[in-house]
Amino acid sequence: MKTVLVTWSALELRRRWRSLVVLALLVAFATMTVLAAVAGARRADTAVERLLAETLPADAVVLPNQPGFDWDAVRALPQVETLAEFPVSGFMVDGVDEDSVDFPAAGVELMRTIERPVVIEGRMLDFDRVDEVVVTPRFPHDYGKGVGDTVTLRLATPEQMDAYQQEATLDEPSGPVIRARIVGVVRSGWFGEDVGSKGRVVASPAVFERHPASILGAKKSVYVNAMVRLRGGESALPAFREELARVSGRSDIDVWNMADKQRHAQKVNAFEAACLLAFGLAALAAAMVLIGQSVARYTAATAADLRVIRGLGMTPREAMLAASAGPFAAAVAGATLGVAGAVAVSYWMPIGAAALIEPDPGAHADWAVLGAGWVLAPLAVLAAAGAAAWFALSPRRDRTSPRRSAVAVSAARAGLPVPVVVGARFALEPGRGRSAVPVRPAIFGAVTGVLGVLAALTFSAGVSDAADNPARFGQTHQLETFLGLNGEDFAPTDKVLGYLAQDQDVAAVNDARNAVAEAPGGSVAMYTLDPVGKPTPVVLTAGTLPTTGAEVVLAPTSAKRLGAEIGSTVRFTGNREPHALRVTGIGFVPLGSHNGYDEGGWLTTAGYDALFTGFKFHTAQITLRQGADPDAVLARLQKESAADLGQPIPLQLATLPPQVAEIQDVRELPIALGAFLALLAVGAVGHALATAVRRRRYEVAVLRAVGMTRTQSRVVVVTQATLLAAIGLLFGVPLGLALGRTLWRLVAENTPLYYQPPLAFFALLLAAPVAVLVANLLAAWPGHRAARLRIGSVLRTE
Repeated sequence: MKTVLVTWSALELRRRWRSLVVLALLVAFATMTVLAAVAGARRADTAVERLLAETLPADAVVLPNQPGFDWDAVRALPQVETLAEFPVSGFMVDGVDEDSVDFPAAGVELMRTIERPVVIEGRMLDFDRVDEVVVTPRFPHDYGKGVGDTVTLRLATPEQMDAYQQEATLDEPSGPVIRARIVGVVRSGWFGEDVGSKGRVVASPAVFERHPASILGAKKSVYVNAMVRLRGGESALPAFREELARVSGRSDIDVWNMADKQRHAQKVNAFEAACLLAFGLAALAAAMVLIGQSVARYTAATAADLRVIRGLGMTPREAMLAASAGPFAAAVAGATLGVAGAVAVSYWMPIGAAALIEPDPGAHADWAVLGAGWVLAPLAVLAAAGAAAWFALSPRRDRTSPRRSAVAVSAARAGLPVPVVVGARFALEPGRGRSAVPVRPAIFGAVTGVLGVLAALTFSAGVSDAADNPARFGQTHQLETFLGLNGEDFAPTDKVLGYLAQDQDVAAVNDARNAVAEAPGGSVAMYTLDPVGKPTPVVLTAGTLPTTGAEVVLAPTSAKRLGAEIGSTVRFTGNREPHALRVTGIGFVPLGSHNGYDEGGWLTTAGYDALFTGFKFHTAQITLRQGADPDAVLARLQKESAADLGQPIPLQLATLPPQVAEIQDVRELPIALGAFLALLAVGAVGHALATAVRRRRYEVAVLRAVGMTRTQSRVVVVTQATLLAAIGLLFGVPLGLALGRTLWRLVAENTPLYYQPPLAFFALLLAAPVAVLVANLLAAWPGHRAARLRIGSVLRTE
């Protein structure tokens, strides 16, 4: 037996090596695609966990925004493991945006015992040297400077820093100048980047130690905040908040729960990992269809020769092994190449938001995935070849009755033209024996292709709608201004707000005082809903706006954290007496420096004044009339206010939430998945059309012999292609629309944002004509072959 198999395999290799090479390349490409996607999905899903395991992350960020705050008392609390202070000021770097310069550390703890970053390139900076800095991974890409390059740090004078705290504007710094060298590229949860943001530069703690007055001001007017690592982690936060209120005498200190931010990052990564995994599964499905067809075609051709040899004494088992040996060997070679390719592709993994968190970027071999793929791919091909060989060699195969299609039978009974009836049979009836055609894969491919493309474009329509409409994130204002800090306004606010409200391009102005209230479950940034003139538009996902001092609207994430819903009563504590407020609605709030658009709450002025004296931040949100250009209005208002009020109003464009960039970041994967499924449809339908003409050439030849013309032969293939496209549209359009909207709703709920059912109008409009056109283009060559059949040769051969 061994000699027979070896001899047969050698003959097959010499005779059909091209087919085996093509099969090996198909297996290699499919294995590489599937394994790279699955390994990339696993890497993305674990990126947050692996980063936190290496970086001693902070559990809380404490933001009292109070100059001279007693951090030693906080450091002594029993829940505090380590505490790192950072002043809310710093320095400028030549050629670098202000947002790309990190606050300097005010002690030795940061980057040592808390938020200790992983070093991706170079080394960690020397904590005793002022002339060394590190940067985050995007900095070299965004600013063109990496390890070994130098940057110039410019500090303010103490007097400039004191003036900055009073006027909220800082002239060109005229204090110490430091030439620093970039010694490393680092990453941690704190020293990281958001999707769409630029890289950052981080100075040594020695900068603060050598130049404290240039950071804090001569009067130490700059406030210092801190990040804290707790004993017991997140579970210790409630007790820490209580102790913090006791030792500080304040119940309105904003405390960020860093675990919430980590969970948000994990949620984004998990969605992208799910998309990548879905891409891998789609690639697997395509591989099963395309490689399965290739294996079946190879095995069917081999079976014809093996029938002759079986007459000379070869057993059925030997025949099956002989038919499977070539595909199995090609699969082993292809899987090996595929594994190597997946390792090479891992250099670009993970993708999207996870790439900004990955602690170990570069090539990575996930042997749990790669090893399984290297074993399973050849075994799957062997099983497919064995099944195809058994089916091809089985004597019962030719005795089975062919399955008839109800559609083809109905077409015949309705008296439709013969080419149409034959085309329907080719599309829907698999046939038997050597004339068998892969009907089910073609139908599956057509449905899946239409479904995938329409789902991807529907999802993309949702992304485009959210990206083009900030109101989906609750941002109904286009301009904003900063009016005051820590209970003190920079200018007469009534005069400024009245001036803005009367402008012809301004539709609404909201006078928003902001302070932090504590509740069982966490801190909540409260805003006053206090329109100047016309009502301010607020986006609610449920319920109504507050109308009395005993009511509140909560943002979605805050409501979830507090376990609140419409009708719930929550007890809030500000810097006055605690009050129980009834939740009347769930909606979005302005994006602030200490809160996201989905974190916080709206109060009436009466409700705010019952909880707080003063404010933490005083801002105003300016909504423009529809059609007004925000840039032009901003420039005009600043120019006119300087002349009318004596100084320009410090207006700026409303800052988009970082979730807008995150949403745009997840658009590519569903589109790539849809494109892959479209290729699957093209491959499956094209293979079915070509195979039908080849395997059923005898039927076509008989029909041609009794009078069917060449044009009618082409109509047979056109009918087959059109019917496959129609089936794909019939099932794929509604399923694709439903799937795309379901995916977008999941994203909207998890982001969160206001859900608007997306509609890919042009995709729906063009789906039918494009699908039919593509199907008929695929039918062109098989139809030409059907029309050019040599009838006599076919009939003699068959």
